[in-house]
Amino acid sequence: MTPIEPPRLKRPALHKRAFRRLFEFRGFQRLPLQQYRSKVRRLYDGPAGAMLMIASLVSLHQPLIGRMLRKQNFDLGRFKSILDVGSGAGQILGHLLKHTHPEVQIVACDLSPQMLRRARQSMKSRQAHGETRPWYIAADLTHLPFADNSFDCVTCGYVLEYLPDPLPGLAELHRVLKPGGSLLLAATEDTYTGFLNGRMWRCRTFNRDELKHACDQTGLAWNRQLWFSRVHRFLKLGGILVEAKKAE
Repeated sequence: MTPIEPPRLKRPALHKRAFRRLFEFRGFQRLPLQQYRSKVRRLYDGPAGAMLMIASLVSLHQPLIGRMLRKQNFDLGRFKSILDVGSGAGQILGHLLKHTHPEVQIVACDLSPQMLRRARQSMKSRQAHGETRPWYIAADLTHLPFADNSFDCVTCGYVLEYLPDPLPGLAELHRVLKPGGSLLLAATEDTYTGFLNGRMWRCRTFNRDELKHACDQTGLAWNRQLWFSRVHRFLKLGGILVEAKKAE
């Protein structure tokens, strides 16, 4: 029997590969996991983490994510339990609280304890109005402290690009998702604006084909690609935004 060859990935254009070799930040890709955790925690416990909320507003990521959820391009009404990985300064978390029923369980997870404190601070106004969610847990994406099949939905915004290898992180997201569960995944794309963001925030970029292949390897099939707006789609801004599904 002839062996089945693995699918060949479409290679980026030559000029993009050359640009990527020259300018992409690759520091974390060369680190063992323990050292990566220490570096990322130190980065976001400091001034870079304090600037994250401002940056997400200036880049329009925060309001555009809210617009997408408000228009139900990604319908949160389907879920009873949601894990937000890399909650940062709460730029996705606040929208999850706003667009879900109060009985929906929401857990906020971040590698940086300081970032979780910032998220708590940004959520204080909601708690003043009786909001008791979310639960805050400091944890690493590659070792999530949750049982298998725990959540209907996981949101993971611009976190995967900090891992030395994305596969362990994707495998953990698959593990904690319930069968049939959805992953809302955002990642920095290998566009010219993506390379600039990568240098600024010290993260890598992904080609769409390679990220899809990594998701396929870990059992997270891309259900559909999403865009913040038609302008973002035309100009290839905002990075990669997809809904992936775990098989039933």
